[in-house]
Parts: sequence; structure tokens; C-alpha cells
Amino acid sequence: MIPRIVLAVLTLVCAVPAFAGPLRLTYSNFFPPTHVQSQLAEAWCQEVARRTGGAVVVDYYPGGTLTKPQNAYDGVVDGVSDIAMSAFAYSKGRFPLLSGLDLPLGYPSGAVATRIANEALAHFQPKEVSDVHILYLHAHGPGILHARGKTIARIEDMAGLKIRATGSSAAVVSALGASPVAMPMNDAYQALHKGVVDGSMYPVETNKGWKMAEVVDTMLDTRAIAYTTVFFVAMNKGAWERLAPEHQKVLTDLSQEWAAKHGAAWDVSDEEGRAFFLEKGKKIVVLSPAEEGRWKAAMEPVLAQYVEACQKAGLDGSGLLAFVRQRL
Repeated sequence: MIPRIVLAVLTLVCAVPAFAGPLRLTYSNFFPPTHVQSQLAEAWCQEVARRTGGAVVVDYYPGGTLTKPQNAYDGVVDGVSDIAMSAFAYSKGRFPLLSGLDLPLGYPSGAVATRIANEALAHFQPKEVSDVHILYLHAHGPGILHARGKTIARIEDMAGLKIRATGSSAAVVSALGASPVAMPMNDAYQALHKGVVDGSMYPVETNKGWKMAEVVDTMLDTRAIAYTTVFFVAMNKGAWERLAPEHQKVLTDLSQEWAAKHGAAWDVSDEEGRAFFLEKGKKIVVLSPAEEGRWKAAMEPVLAQYVEACQKAGLDGSGLLAFVRQRL
């Protein structure tokens, strides 16, 4: 027979609910931990824990340690990670409408590109990202051409070159008469160092952020045809639905703040990347107005091809381009 005092203690213990602990989420990012875009993502994770009072904790995995950049979106869909940051351009053909945001439309800064990308997402609400919950987008500053060895000052100088380019920037390279080589930024340094490619399309910040100034010689300041690369921060829909409504609001509000932080950080990084490039003794080439006009004219078929491809898919590509141009 169990003594009554023991029964009373057992009854009391059983009546007290077990502490469930925080909801833990995983966040995959391909940027190395030292890159400012990775540091901002990690700060976002820390702020989630602070603003939810520790009820939601995000475990952060930088440097592609959880999913590689080209697998990050599918990783979120499949639940390999709950959250991921990567570029739409790393999944060629998967985002036919949103790929138009990356086109060479003359983006002046990361802040502007980021604001336009988020506005376009809200306006068009493309079905191509309906299998995840997009927390926010951000986009780098003017994407321009960097080369090793040969100085490029005319379109004719592009003939026969192999240029690392992803997404829409690959179409830019083709239109200029060179051969695009698709690869994530993680692999570009060694490809340039070993001469696998002759150059790369990227924003100026990459010269320092990824140390690319060490393996290129010239920067072609072609801002009239500057493209951007739009990065997503996406969340698994099931993980999003597990959040309490008040915590969903925390992540939504926080993400709006962080999008602006990322855009501003891209622009600060561009300034630092330019300074680092010059410190390494490298050369900036500025096109003459007439030559720049030729490069800009070479982009018209690229834009037309995008619109045509969207039309065939029943998507409003011309509307997206008009939307971006109006805001630019």
C-alpha cells in the first residue's frame, strides 16, 4: 500500500506540465561567417531569440555547412533547414519571373535594388515561391565585370573569354560575345586563380568580401548596364506555421528591418571593396560614353528574351521590367 503522502506528491508532480523548451529552428547560409551578410544573418537569429524572450531559438549554419547555395531553396522546401539564405540565380530556370530582377537595368545601389526587389515580390506575388514563406529579399549593388590578364575596354575585347556568371548575368556575358561559366561564388576564387575563367561578374564588394581582388587585375565600371543579384531569406512553410501568431509577427517585423540593413551593408561593402581593390594596385577601366552606349544597346536582346520567355510561360515579364524601371 502506497502511503498517502507519497500519493499526494505523485499527484502534484503529474499535475505540473513539463517545460517544453524553446522552438528551435535551423538557418543555412552560404556566406562565410566573416562576411558582413553572414554577420547580419547571425544577428537576425540573435534578435529573434531576444524579441521572443527565448521562445524561438535559431541555430545558425554559415559557409554552406548545412546546404550548399544551389541546394538551399530545395533544402527549405524539404525541411533540411528551416530557414535559408541564397540567391535565386543559383537555381537556373526555377524562378522565371523573379529572374527579371537580376537583369542589367542600371541599378545604382544595393539599397535601391533591395527596396525594389521587396516591392516587386509584394506586388506580383509570384507562384514560383509559393512553396516557401519568404521572410525578405535583399540585393547587392551594381554588378560589373572584373577580369584577369587582359584589359577589356571594348565589346570586341570580350571575344573568346570565359567569364564566371550566374543567372541573368550569364545572358549579359553571352550578349557581349564571351562564354559564361556558371558557378557559385564559393568556387570563383580558385577558378580565377587557376585560370579556369578569365573574369567574373560581381558587385564591387566581392573584391574584399571574397578576396577576389587578389585574383583579378581590372574592374570595368559599366554601371549603365549594372545588374544585381537578388538573395532570398526563405522559411519552410511547416516551420512557419508552428510559430505562434505573436512570434510570426516578430519575424515579419524583424525581417522588414533587416532587409534595409542588408541593402545598406551592400553599399558600405562596395566602398570597402573598391578601396581594397585599389590598395592591391589593380586598375579601374571607365568606358567612353560612345562605347558605353554600345554595351547598353547589346543588352536589349537580353531584355527581349526575358519578356518572350515569360510570355510563353504565361508570366508578366514586361510588367515586371516596367515596374523596376519606373522605380529606378
